[in-house]
Amino acid sequence: MNRHIKHVAVIGSGIMGSGIACHFANIGVQVLLLDIVPRELTEAEKARGLSLSDAAVRNRLVNDSLAKALKSSPSPIYHRDFAKRIRTGNLEDHIAQVSEADWIIEVVVERLDIKKQVYEKLEQHRRPGTLITSNTSGIPIRFMSEGRSEDFRRHFCGTHFFNPPRYLKLFEVIPGPDTQPEILQFLEQYGEKFLGKTAVVAQDTPAFIGNRIGIYGIMSLFHTVSELGLTVEEVDKLTGPVIGRPKSATFRTVDVVGLDTLVHVANGIRENCPKDERHELFGLPAYIGTMVENGWLGSKSGQGFYKKVRKDDGSSEILTLDLGTLEYRQGKRAAFATLELTKTIDAVIDRFPVLVSGKDKAGEFYRKSFGSLFAYVSHRIPEITDALYKIDDAMKAGFGWEHGPFQIWDAVGLEKGIEMAREAGQDVAPWVSKLQKSGAASFYTVQDGATYCYDIPAGKQAKVPGQDAFIILDNIRKSKAVFQNNGVVVEDLGDGILNVEFRSKMNTIGGDVLAGLNKAVDLAEQDFRGLVVGNQAANFSVGANIGMIFMLAVEQEYDELAMAVKYFQDTMMRMRYSSIPVIAAPHGMCLGGGCELSLHADKVVAAAETYIGLVEFGVGVIPGGGGSKEMTLRASDSYRKDDVETNTLRENFLTIATARVSTSAYEAFDTGILQPGKDVVVVNKDRQLATAKAYAQLLADAGYTRPVERTDIKVLGKQALGMFLVGTDSMKVGNYISEHDKKIANKLAYVMAGGDLSESSYVSERYLLDLEREAFLSLCTERKTLERIQHMLKAGKPLRN
Repeated sequence: MNRHIKHVAVIGSGIMGSGIACHFANIGVQVLLLDIVPRELTEAEKARGLSLSDAAVRNRLVNDSLAKALKSSPSPIYHRDFAKRIRTGNLEDHIAQVSEADWIIEVVVERLDIKKQVYEKLEQHRRPGTLITSNTSGIPIRFMSEGRSEDFRRHFCGTHFFNPPRYLKLFEVIPGPDTQPEILQFLEQYGEKFLGKTAVVAQDTPAFIGNRIGIYGIMSLFHTVSELGLTVEEVDKLTGPVIGRPKSATFRTVDVVGLDTLVHVANGIRENCPKDERHELFGLPAYIGTMVENGWLGSKSGQGFYKKVRKDDGSSEILTLDLGTLEYRQGKRAAFATLELTKTIDAVIDRFPVLVSGKDKAGEFYRKSFGSLFAYVSHRIPEITDALYKIDDAMKAGFGWEHGPFQIWDAVGLEKGIEMAREAGQDVAPWVSKLQKSGAASFYTVQDGATYCYDIPAGKQAKVPGQDAFIILDNIRKSKAVFQNNGVVVEDLGDGILNVEFRSKMNTIGGDVLAGLNKAVDLAEQDFRGLVVGNQAANFSVGANIGMIFMLAVEQEYDELAMAVKYFQDTMMRMRYSSIPVIAAPHGMCLGGGCELSLHADKVVAAAETYIGLVEFGVGVIPGGGGSKEMTLRASDSYRKDDVETNTLRENFLTIATARVSTSAYEAFDTGILQPGKDVVVVNKDRQLATAKAYAQLLADAGYTRPVERTDIKVLGKQALGMFLVGTDSMKVGNYISEHDKKIANKLAYVMAGGDLSESSYVSERYLLDLEREAFLSLCTERKTLERIQHMLKAGKPLRN
C-alpha cells in the first residue's frame, strides 16, 4: 500500500518538538503541535483577567515554545510563511485531532512513565495504520510499546532527529520488537527523499549509533587530554577544521550543547552497557566532575571550558579554563609542527596520513585518539548496526564530520590503523583481522562510479544501498573527466549531460574557472546535450577572486582589469546564450560571482540550504559580472504587472545595496534571485546533481533552442535616478551610510536607471553590461575600496559582507 504523509502530529513542543514541527512544515506537510495544559496562571495572565479555562492560557506552553523557536537563530524554518502550516493545541482539548494524522511523533520529556501515559491517550484517538514514533535519544524502544495494541506495536518505532532538525541530517530509525519491516523501509526512504536526511536503521541499543560513537569520542578525548597534558586551545585546534570537523571542535561544542547533557548521555551508556569493552572510559575524569558540581556547564551557565568576561574598558574577552588548576586564564595560541605540514594539503582526507605520522605531541594525540576510535567502532558491529557504512553516515550527518571513522581508517591504511589501535592498548574486532588476512587493503572501494564497502557477514565487498538516486563526484572524477585545469573538472554524467565542477580554493571564480566554464560549453555544444554547473564542496562558490582584482588595481593594470571584468561578463552571458541548456546547482554559500552565474542559468536547482546573494557592496563595488544588469532586467520584466514601476526597481536595488543574503533557497524567491515557476528547490543535497541532470535532459528533450539576447529592457532614466539619489543623500545626511557607501550606491543607481536618460527607454543587455563594467572599474580604483579588499584578504575572508 502506498503511504502518503499529508498531516503530522507532534506531541511535545520543546526545542526538539518545535524544531521537528518546523521541519515538516518546511517540506509542505500540515502539522498539529500539541503540549500540556498549564496548571497555573502567569502574572501577566492574571493582570489581563484570564482564567485557566481560557484558550490563550491552555495553549500558552505550546504557543510560547513555537514562537521562541521561530525567533531563534539560526531559524528552524525555511521561510516565515511556512509557519502557517503549523497549528497548535493542547493534549486535553485537541488530542482527538490526532485522528487526522498520518504520522504521530512523540517528543515529550525523557521519562518512560510519562511517555507511556501519552501513548495511552494517543491510542484512544489514533487511526489504525497510522505511524507512531518516538524521538527518544536513549530509552529502549522495546520498553515503550509494552501494553499497547498489536496495531500500535506494529506501526511503532524510534525516529531520532538530531538538534537542530533543520540543519543536522542524521535521522536514526530504531525498530521495536514488533515493528513491521515495511514501516522501517518507508521511514528510511521518507527521511532521505522528503526530509532531506541521511537515514540509518540502528539497533535498539543505548544511545543508538551517533551518540554512542560521538560520546565515546568525547569521553576518550577527556581522558587523553589529561594523559598528554594538552590545553583546551590545543585540543580545539587539533579536532576542528584541520580534520574536517566543525569550527567549534570539541570543547566549544561541549559548551554549546551543555556539559550536563553530555554527562547525562555518558552516564546512561555507562549504566546500560556493562559489557562494553571500554566501559570504564565513560566514567567522568575528576576535572569534569568538578565542573559539573560547580555548575560550569557551558553557554547556558555563562561559563564552561570557555568564559566570556567584560574588561574594565568595556570590551569583552574570552578566557579559557586551565584543566590542571581549574582556573580561568587568558587564551593561548596553539601551534604544532605537524599541523604546519598539512597547510598545503587542501583535501582533508589526504591530511590523515601526515597527521598520524607527526613526531610531536599532535602526532601522538592523533595516533592515540584515532587508534582507540578505530578499535571501538570495529567492536560496535553488529551491536549497534549491521553495516560499517552506517556508522560513517551517522557521524557525518549527526556530528558534522567530513569523514567517518572507517573512511579515516582507509585514509591512513588498514594495516596502519590496526597498528595504531594496538599501540593505544586496544584490539580490533576479529572481523577486521579476517579482512586483513584476506589481503584486502580497505573497507571501501569504488566500482563503476558506485561506492562499495566490506559486507562483514558475506566476507566481501557489496554495493552500498540507496546511492542510485545520487551522483557522487568523488567516485567519477577520475574516470569520467573530459577536461580539467587548475580551476575546474568537467565530468561526463552520462545521457549526454556534462557537469563542470569548481575545484579552486573555496570555489572562487578566477581565470581558470572562467576558462573552464567556456570550455565546458564548447564541449557540450559539440558532443553533448546539456550542462550542469555543480559541485559537492561545502559551498557552491564564495564569489570572484578578489585577490586578483586587488593586484590588478594596485598595480594600475586597468586595461587588464577591464578585460578580466568583460571576460567574466561574457562568460556569464555564455551561460545563458548557448545552444545547450545550462543548469546551476547552488548550495551552501553562493555569493557574488556564484550568484551571478546562477542568475544567468536557464534553470536553478538549488539545495534548500543555499545562502545566496549579491554581496559586492561589502567589498566596495557593485556586482560586475552581470548581476546589476540582471536585477535591472528582472525588474523590467515585472513592470507589465506592476503599475508603480519604481517600486520593483527599488526592491531590486536594495537587494544589492544591502548585500542581502537569503537564509534559505526559499527566501531567495523573495529577493528576486530565484524565480517562481522556473527555479526549483531540493531538500536533500545528495539528490541535487541527479535532479539538475534530469532537468537538463528534460530541456534538451523538449527541443532547447538558443535564446535571443534581450534588447527590450525597460529602464526608467532620470525618473529612477532622481529617486535613488534623493534616497542615498538622505541616508548620508542621517549618518546611516558613509560617503563611500553613498558613492557605491549612486554608481549602482546610475546602472539600474539605465544612465541619465531623459525618459523611459528600451535598452539591450549589452548596453547595461557596459554601464555596469564602467561603474565597477571606477570603484576598483577608489582608495576606500582597495582598503576594504586588503582588509578582507588579510583576514582570509571570502567575498561577503
